[in-house]
Amino acid sequence: MPNEEEFLKLSGLTSFNPVQQESIKAGILIGENLVVSAPTASGKTLIAELAMLRCVLEEKKKTVYIVPLRALASEKYEAFKEKYEKLGIKIAISVGDYDSSDSWLEKYDVIILTSEKFDSLLRRDISWISSIGLVVADEIHIIGDQNRGPTMEILLTKLKRLTKAQFLALSATIKNAREIADWLDAKVVESDYRPVKLYEGVYAEGKIAFYGKESIAIDGTELPEIKIVHDTAKKNKQSLVFVATRKSAEATAERIANYMADKISNADAMELKKTSEEILHALEYPTRQCERLAKCVAGGIAFHHAGLLGKQRKLIENAFKANLIKAIVATPTLAMGVNLPAYRVLIRDAKRYYALTGYSYIPVLDYQQMTGRAGRPQYDTHGEAILIAKTFEEAEDLAERYIMGETEEIYSKLASEPVLRVHILALIATETCNSLQSVYDFFSRTFYGLQYGSSSELAEKIDSIVDFLKGNRFVEQNRDKLRATTIGKRVSELYIDPDTAVKIIEGLKNSKDAKTDSSALIELLTTSLEMRPHLNVRQGEFKEIYAKISSAELLHEMPDEWDYDYEESLKSFKTALMVCDWANEATEEQILEIYNLTPGELHNKISIMDWLFYSAQEIAILSGAKDIIKDLRKTRVRVVYGIKEELLPLVKLRDIGRFRARKLFNAGFKTVEQLREAPEITLAALIGPNVAKSVKKQLSGKEDEKNFEAKGLFEFARRDN
Repeated sequence: MPNEEEFLKLSGLTSFNPVQQESIKAGILIGENLVVSAPTASGKTLIAELAMLRCVLEEKKKTVYIVPLRALASEKYEAFKEKYEKLGIKIAISVGDYDSSDSWLEKYDVIILTSEKFDSLLRRDISWISSIGLVVADEIHIIGDQNRGPTMEILLTKLKRLTKAQFLALSATIKNAREIADWLDAKVVESDYRPVKLYEGVYAEGKIAFYGKESIAIDGTELPEIKIVHDTAKKNKQSLVFVATRKSAEATAERIANYMADKISNADAMELKKTSEEILHALEYPTRQCERLAKCVAGGIAFHHAGLLGKQRKLIENAFKANLIKAIVATPTLAMGVNLPAYRVLIRDAKRYYALTGYSYIPVLDYQQMTGRAGRPQYDTHGEAILIAKTFEEAEDLAERYIMGETEEIYSKLASEPVLRVHILALIATETCNSLQSVYDFFSRTFYGLQYGSSSELAEKIDSIVDFLKGNRFVEQNRDKLRATTIGKRVSELYIDPDTAVKIIEGLKNSKDAKTDSSALIELLTTSLEMRPHLNVRQGEFKEIYAKISSAELLHEMPDEWDYDYEESLKSFKTALMVCDWANEATEEQILEIYNLTPGELHNKISIMDWLFYSAQEIAILSGAKDIIKDLRKTRVRVVYGIKEELLPLVKLRDIGRFRARKLFNAGFKTVEQLREAPEITLAALIGPNVAKSVKKQLSGKEDEKNFEAKGLFEFARRDN
């Protein structure tokens, strides 16, 4: 292991900061479990790296680095690979394909995973679990998140039981860090240190009132966010602007870009034009969102949200890091994503829409996640975080709520039934638990168990779910012993909700008595919880959708219009209509126009549908519905590629996706045999010389075709056009 001086040099530092020093004193280098609670950008990752080097180089053990988001996993992978592979440390990343044991990971020293991916690996009895010497749980405060939290919590509870590893949990500043430490049998390192001083302030009526330094006036009659972004750019610095919604992000970015367009240097403008063109042509046929984004980027401004394509987000992030893009207008999800520090962070919208409470103030923790991006180490002596208020009265309220406020306590979100269904089946299927009492015991060791003790409400839910699993033949009971059936184990491995599996099994049974076409299969799978949130049904659409439901051949019974889930069933049906349109070759622009679904959102939905179809195929084999497998496979390929059935033979060739296949078909090349006989020069005129050459190689047997049985088939389709 490098000594202290060598490690600091490797990290571009001259000394450890106070958070890192305190962690060393607390025993990070002698195997102590730690919870480090400190602000964003306080150097917590370096603490993990110290422990990682000790684990790998001295203890000869593996490190698993768990993150909540794929983007974070990619960022850590790239950083660690560049920094540590020169020391002979093998770095791996695994974030997709929940139906694989990824046996190749056994050869690696540091493995970076999302919590969902690691949880799926534990369901497959991986051989290297005993080799783990360090578990790093990054952003552990995520256990308070309704969606991602339960999996992280279950995963850490399992790892505490399965390994003798050192645990290091990294967290933003939270109120009950000591409670998390008690759960993990860890010491706490708490600090408010950050390497770049942060000044927090509130803008109102032409002035930013800072706490800890003099107020400043911002001239101009434009909107506050435009004035402040322009003022920041004049200092040759950058801004992040956080707004509540994707729609606001796009509109605000356009307004700022229109104002800033003639204030960009010629050299920057030339580079931005290149990036703008790449963003525009991320799809073969750009949508209006692509056009809006490209135009903004040409003006040195970008919007950033989950509705963008991954390629577009990456281009924006790289251009921002290169100081070409002067401001990014983003939804709050960016604060949880990749590391994009800026001199100024503006929070224009302190309220956000929540499903249960409507528009409400964001938590202090979310505010701190956003403001933590202010100030760039090695570039700025300080950063500025600015809340935007409409009046002085609102400014005072915002300052008291956020600048003076304390972060909230983190509470477990483990008790929701869909979460419990998935994880209780997994506990039984992996033989982690083999009785009802052992299930109770497991949950008593979770963070939920620490916070709430032996909850009768949770016990009732566990009883109900075990009965559900037994009633649907996923679990069998012999006296007090529980064991998963073959199909129960497979459902657990597929990482889908057992309730989804029940719908699939029942729907496939009904397919014997109903007309089974692609639309019926698509509609069945869109009813699953995995496809939520479903598309909203606007007031004027109810009658039209109801009429379509009435004439559709369905593989399940629709709720009565007075049932509580009737409205959700309409949303699900509308989502199915969207997927059907895509499978009938609607373009991304048409989907955006008709359904108001952005390309990023569309591709995410199609990726989920891909997995659901794969799961349905696997379930059909085990449930005796083999007659439907052919239809499932065909429909899956159609949904993944967005093609009509007539193009199926053509997209089996690598580099041939929906657009090239349609070009070939319309030119008279409808079969593989016709392509084999066609001159390469003829094909090159239609699909380009490189693709034509690839097609000819495949048809001559010198190159493999695609494997339509592959898991994650959608990844093939994304590469093709």
